[in-house]
Amino acid sequence: MRMRPTLSWTPPEDLPAGTTDLGPVTDALGAGGVLVLSGAGISTESGIPDYRGEGGSLSRHTPMTYQQFTADPQARRRYWARSHLGWRTFGRARPNAGHRAVAAFERHGLVEGVITQNVDGLHQAAGSRDTVELHGSLARVVCLTCGAFTARRDLAVRLEEANAGFRPVAAGINPDGDADLSDEQVGDFRVVPCVACGGVLKPDVVFFGEAVPRERVEHCRRLVREASSLLVLGSSLTVMSGLRFVRQAAQAGKPVLIVNRDATRGDAHARARVALPLGPALTAVADRLGVPLGDIDRSSA
Repeated sequence: MRMRPTLSWTPPEDLPAGTTDLGPVTDALGAGGVLVLSGAGISTESGIPDYRGEGGSLSRHTPMTYQQFTADPQARRRYWARSHLGWRTFGRARPNAGHRAVAAFERHGLVEGVITQNVDGLHQAAGSRDTVELHGSLARVVCLTCGAFTARRDLAVRLEEANAGFRPVAAGINPDGDADLSDEQVGDFRVVPCVACGGVLKPDVVFFGEAVPRERVEHCRRLVREASSLLVLGSSLTVMSGLRFVRQAAQAGKPVLIVNRDATRGDAHARARVALPLGPALTAVADRLGVPLGDIDRSSA
């Protein structure tokens, strides 16, 4: 299955309405065995924008596709200039109450694992241990020639050295860590090669148009099979990479609960969609269950 660059979805009129009742979510977590599927909406309270919510970045930004990145050196130049600038902000983001609540539920044995569509690493920074990064992580870089992995922070140092004085002002930062820059602002930004073989470097994330690794998908399918219920947090479920797990859970008769302010493509499969901000909603659920959020933050680890 490939991620297609289908970036918009119009909810049909007959979708069930959202609710503000946290009872179903509280009951599911209280029973344990919950698998969390999270999207960009859980990170908005950490300063990382959503793609599709109110003010979402898709109104001004189309994510890079794998085909563009691999085929066009100028497209790679634009990507790395924008991503390098975005990393300065993106890399400083810290977990919010939503991330801390998920980690607390896991510590107390209520959440069995997390599948995240995000590439920001904030679940792990909050203390979640059993996390599958479905679309990869911006904290790693891979060489498309030799397959070597390096840390993004090391690449950032090399790009700083190769582009001294690169300080454009971006119009905004996107959920993929990409900053909004014009071609004039990108200018003659220098892209650096792999230190091992001189090959092309790419962030270790799944671009639109690229396949999610099959073994990763199968691992997630197994997690859905083993879970008692599926809790979707902050995802519109517009792309199939996340929606397929909702469909799998529903077809197996497992409860699907969604916390997302806007309608999602998975609402028809859900027992309920709670239309509340994630941080306050999950904090309220934690209070009802007597689960302290704690202050774990491993962002600098």
